[in-house]
Amino acid sequence: MTQETKPAFSYPVRVGHISANPVSVHLSANEAERRALAALWKVNEVGSLVADLQIGRWKKDGVKIKGEVRAELVQSCVVTLDAVEAEIVEPVEAIFVPEGSRLARQADNDGGEMILDPGGPDIPDTFSGDTIDVGVVVSEHVALAIDPYPRKEGVVFGERIESTAADDKRPNPFAVLKDLKKD
Repeated sequence: MTQETKPAFSYPVRVGHISANPVSVHLSANEAERRALAALWKVNEVGSLVADLQIGRWKKDGVKIKGEVRAELVQSCVVTLDAVEAEIVEPVEAIFVPEGSRLARQADNDGGEMILDPGGPDIPDTFSGDTIDVGVVVSEHVALAIDPYPRKEGVVFGERIESTAADDKRPNPFAVLKDLKKD
């Protein structure tokens, strides 16, 4: 989770201050952050971004973030380019462990192949230093939930000019030779 530039939505949490009992955190993006997120996500507007989270220790040295994020967006319809409002409500669950932690290693079998369970939990993310940016976690969950092809309700693609079966017929490479044979 290293960032070279300042993130659009940031809420740094010092890992040393996190207790075993989860703490409730309410995050809300201000106007400048919403404009920066709109530019980052390539949407017309971010009307709101709110997250209610529980942040607590996980195992010995990890951090668990769990909760829900809600966002209201305005995007452009892919058919008409009209404004399309979207509401996103997504669960957030992320686990972070320090770099080099044995908990961050992926299990493998004797052949060196990684064992992945598509329905199972994700391996924990790693962090360096003593801070985790919870705002980045929230914005990533919203970004993954954004519809990449928003469409205004009731709008469908109209008639399209398609090629005909004759246009799609492949030319015969021997047709040129046929004319030479007549001479």
